[in-house]
Amino acid sequence: MAINCGIVGLPNVGKSTIFSALTSAPAEAANYPFCTINPNIGIVDVPDPRLLRLADSFKPKKVIPATVEFVDIAGLVKGASKGEGLGNQFLSHIREVGVIAQVVRCFENQDIIHVNNKVDPASDIETINIELALADLDTIDKRADRAQRAARVQGKDAQKESAVVMSAIGKIRPLLEDGKAARHADLTDEERAAIYDCHLITMKPLMYVCNVDEAGMKNGNAHIETVRAIADAEGADTVVICGKFEAELADLESQEERLAFLEEIGLTESGLTSLARAAFHLLGLRTYFTAGEDECRAWTIHAGDTAPKAAGVIHTDFERGFIKAEVYSFDDFVTYGTEQKIREAGRYRMEGKDYIVADGDIMFFKFNV
Repeated sequence: MAINCGIVGLPNVGKSTIFSALTSAPAEAANYPFCTINPNIGIVDVPDPRLLRLADSFKPKKVIPATVEFVDIAGLVKGASKGEGLGNQFLSHIREVGVIAQVVRCFENQDIIHVNNKVDPASDIETINIELALADLDTIDKRADRAQRAARVQGKDAQKESAVVMSAIGKIRPLLEDGKAARHADLTDEERAAIYDCHLITMKPLMYVCNVDEAGMKNGNAHIETVRAIADAEGADTVVICGKFEAELADLESQEERLAFLEEIGLTESGLTSLARAAFHLLGLRTYFTAGEDECRAWTIHAGDTAPKAAGVIHTDFERGFIKAEVYSFDDFVTYGTEQKIREAGRYRMEGKDYIVADGDIMFFKFNV
């Protein structure tokens, strides 16, 4: 499943600094545009206190969290959709991710170059969104041409499919021409499926990441409020991060040191923890757990997956030979403390093939192949 998040934005807004802090695997970061050309890729654990609680109780040999892949994509500029600043190459990288995190500079610092020589989050967001919309506009024009040619030379089925494609494009085009995202189009399920092969960038879920200085992290600022207003109007999430602080935090050797550092400034978790969690949920992903003496593990599924589908994440044989799932919720684990007490309370359940797995379920599968 596509569990990756692309980090995009104008050059020099702090994408690579944030990526390096996220992954503890340094990406090239410098005070000039386009220092990142090829995308850097890193796997990031999704922090989950539920998994830690299970591990504290079961004392397993291994603890394995869920993960999200982050992709640091080079900075886009005005004209990227026409190839400016290697834009065509960078846009192709964005098409391959599942969700987009747009980093917006929300701090003032004369020593750090801004590509437009001024800090203006609204203008920065507009530049990126217009370029993504223009790239998608070019894509749907090509798709419309293909659909119309197929309708002329093929049979009734192709004509019917072409009509659905053109209906979807008719709804999407006005949005893109206005610099807005295709995800806001009111498409039917059939229309959405018909244009899936376009892999439209602006159809992907989006969140905004405000990169601030330490003062902004503690007290907020007007730039953050500007971004939040834009995000709220679009129905998008906003995460506030101080890239410089997160880089320093990532350099600390132990989790205990990091928690103490956060506590000193009055925070309970880092901005990067919020970012990883937000990306995970924007991707429509959920977590169930397996727990025992050998291993406590968080498994990643899509919201709405059935028990056999969830079992297949562990091994395809589990899905193919699925018999039943033994299930209890994490909340019941917290309430009763042990599996035995959960059974005694009648909260330990047997579920079949139609069971929709809930986020936080603790599961054991029975199968036969």
